[in-house]
Amino acid sequence: MAEHDLVIRNGTVIDGTGAPRCIADVAISAGIVTEVGDVSGAGRREVDADGALVTPGFVDIHCHYDGQATWDERLQPSSWHGVTTVVMGNCGVGFAPVHDHDHERLIQLMEGVEDIPGAALSEGLSWDWTGFDGFLDAVDARPHDLDVAAQVPHAALRLHVMGARGADHESVATPEEVAEMGRIAAAGIESGALGFTTSRTRNHRTSTGAYTPTLTAERAELTGIAEAIGTTGTGVLQMVGDFVDAEYEFETLVEMMRVSGRPLSFSLAQSPLAPDMHHDLMRRLTAANEAGFTMRGQTAPRAVGLLMGLDCTLNPFMTNPVFGEIATASVAQKVAAMSDPDFRRRVLEAQSSGKAKGKVGGSIIGVFERMFPLTDPPDYEPDTETSAAARAARSGVSPQEWVYDYLLGDDGAAMLYVPFLNYADGNLDATREMLAHPHTVPGLSDGGAHVGTICDGSFPTFLLTHWGRDRARGDLFDLEFLVNQHTQATATTVGLDDRGILAPGYRADVNVIDFDRLAIARPEMHHDLPAGGRRVLQRASGYRHTFVAGVETYADGEATGELPGRLVRGAQPTPT
Repeated sequence: MAEHDLVIRNGTVIDGTGAPRCIADVAISAGIVTEVGDVSGAGRREVDADGALVTPGFVDIHCHYDGQATWDERLQPSSWHGVTTVVMGNCGVGFAPVHDHDHERLIQLMEGVEDIPGAALSEGLSWDWTGFDGFLDAVDARPHDLDVAAQVPHAALRLHVMGARGADHESVATPEEVAEMGRIAAAGIESGALGFTTSRTRNHRTSTGAYTPTLTAERAELTGIAEAIGTTGTGVLQMVGDFVDAEYEFETLVEMMRVSGRPLSFSLAQSPLAPDMHHDLMRRLTAANEAGFTMRGQTAPRAVGLLMGLDCTLNPFMTNPVFGEIATASVAQKVAAMSDPDFRRRVLEAQSSGKAKGKVGGSIIGVFERMFPLTDPPDYEPDTETSAAARAARSGVSPQEWVYDYLLGDDGAAMLYVPFLNYADGNLDATREMLAHPHTVPGLSDGGAHVGTICDGSFPTFLLTHWGRDRARGDLFDLEFLVNQHTQATATTVGLDDRGILAPGYRADVNVIDFDRLAIARPEMHHDLPAGGRRVLQRASGYRHTFVAGVETYADGEATGELPGRLVRGAQPTPT
């Protein structure tokens, strides 16, 4: 008679704690790990993991599946990459609390900040809620292929309490409004949210071009909300900002932690506009922890890179008036038009004459030295000698000509990769510094967001392959460290202490990985969102099995049909 629901045999277990790997079995019953070691009892199902890594499921704490989780059971691409828990509601954007007359405003905010098609959100969202508790119920009502946790978003909260004043960047929240925001945020956490999030960056704008409502919120508002959250005795705080005035911003973050007694994380990256600022932020991060606060920097394991192509949100000719003649055409129609020699001549003449100008064109579009062909598999630490500019020079043509012709490849599906954040030095050395800091964790994948521009839901796979095996331009990390960072460390950062470790009593979220075969495929554009909305998806190979609560969700990269994922309501205690 079987003693266990599942036994994974003879795998190389990396348990998530950072301890050295070992050959062991993992026994699971009722969704919980029951034994790790030499398991003698039989399982109803037995999986041979000989030669494979056995790790906890990955915990991705910076996602934006807020809309998708209400209409879709499969939270891809994250679930293709060994992720078994996602945390959404980051950057202060989300869909609750909400008044009926603010539906379109929140859609415009999510469309602008996170590049999710407004038409897809308009068709996909049911709006069967007003309060945050109702939103959680809507997510909870749908089974998923992984666990989902949510946070209370400041922008939605501010609009809900302050109305249009909350987005005019002139009005200051009154003490009564701050108290009401704090009350609602605390109630959201008591109903199951993991925490509260806000944004302080000018990069976050609505689809109409307006700054995110939280950009100009005063310190008193942020600390007032944080203090109210502190009365619950649980919850975490999260912020993304520009840190133009790093001293003031850090003082605000420390004060939020002081009045609340709650942990806080912020987005940490190397900006091309201030390539050394991340060193200052890391010093301040260290000082905050030395002062007794629990602060973490969420940092990306590679450059935050933009994708450009004929079917993407961005392409190098998007500000070109001649290209504008076909901007709304289908990809096939664009390819047909661009294949015409006369059209090609007119586009390139307009490009070289300086007529292709604009806000986007003046920053990234046209910087051909920073554009790289997106190969299969992708090279996410490309050398400048492989850039569009360098390839054009070797071919004896202008960069504009080379890029124009390249984008016609694969019937118009070819993409360019433009590393933006974390690539000021033309390599990932700064990223390695940030990953190695004792108070950082991997984050910022934005799974479910930037669907026409960025596809970083593959971060967990990249973390293992690039930093644990493949990097040729610098040092590697031990796999034990990398696994710990994306399991126990990320889970603990958001208060999910019941997962991220393979040990008795912990949640049985498990990956069985053929590490030699583990790889990321080239991103591809799909039109499968509601209303035919587009999104970039990226597959992986090498994941033999992914289990959520002991139930297999993916086998060799293919969905099994099982949907054991649930809404995680609130912090989860460490198993005893």
